[in-house]
Amino acid sequence: MAKQEWTYDDILKELRGKQYRPVYYLMGDEPYYIDLIADYIEQQVLTETEKEFNLTVMYGADVDMATIINTAKRYPMMAEHQVVIVKEAQAVRNMDELSYYLQKPLQSTILVLCHKHGVIDRRKKLAAEIEKAGILFESKKIKEAQLPGFITSYLKRKGTDIEPKAAAMLAEFVGTDLSRLTGELEKLIITLPKGLTRVTPEQVEQNIGISKDYNNFELRSALVEKDVLKANRIIKYFEDNPKNNPLQMTLSLLFGFFSNLMLAYYAPEKSEQGVATYLRLKSPWQAREYLTAMRRYSGVKTMQIIGEIRTADARSKGVENSSMSDSDILRELVFKILH
Repeated sequence: MAKQEWTYDDILKELRGKQYRPVYYLMGDEPYYIDLIADYIEQQVLTETEKEFNLTVMYGADVDMATIINTAKRYPMMAEHQVVIVKEAQAVRNMDELSYYLQKPLQSTILVLCHKHGVIDRRKKLAAEIEKAGILFESKKIKEAQLPGFITSYLKRKGTDIEPKAAAMLAEFVGTDLSRLTGELEKLIITLPKGLTRVTPEQVEQNIGISKDYNNFELRSALVEKDVLKANRIIKYFEDNPKNNPLQMTLSLLFGFFSNLMLAYYAPEKSEQGVATYLRLKSPWQAREYLTAMRRYSGVKTMQIIGEIRTADARSKGVENSSMSDSDILRELVFKILH
């Protein structure tokens, strides 16, 4: 299966079926999936007794490629496999020398290299040799629009459901740090009242520290509905709780929404399903706010709003702004959006 675009699920399916490859090169900007695969191999391939002599974990900054290759060439002791895991492999010196081992990798060795926060050049010979001998996996950062779907799927595998608003609150509060996000999801599962299997906005508010009424999700809804009173109440709450409601997060969400709204005007079919398909949203219900916003904001006004958000972002970074606080910047932006 050379040159296959491997996914996390593909690899886990093989591993659970006890199909092992001599080399796993796990790379990319999202550490979460790299750790999941490496941890599974470390914990599940060998028995506790076999691990004593056949599990080696080393760190890239402490070893060179010669040491890794010599370790990988050892035969297992009283086991079918030995596992060699190199964490922080991006720090390994002379990575290209791995090619010598890949010419004839030991089939009884499972060599796992964890290269975080970057990738090797796929155009180079080394990448092709890894793909021929084993698996080259790139763990890519999840997009913000994919977070609610990730949250829903993660909880579903744990036998737990979540309300759409609660998923949106979590996605906006935690962001794309999947390790932190899954930690918060595990916290929610543990704190669910006995007999309940559905996470609500109230439970997110109680256990994660996000207000169900005063958050970016609700601010966006207030702007869509042109609810001036609600929008200003949320701004006041943000002003009183700045640590939990940084301006940059709010501006990012608003920019994403109004940019998508601009695209929605070009959707061939102006229905929930049509807009959801055009914007590549996970489900039609996510398109409802866009349809409502299209009735309240013209295309020209939407373009002006996007420009105002860019200006607010620049001011928040000190450009042409010597005195305005973050709350003043947001208050002025919301006024310009609503009027």
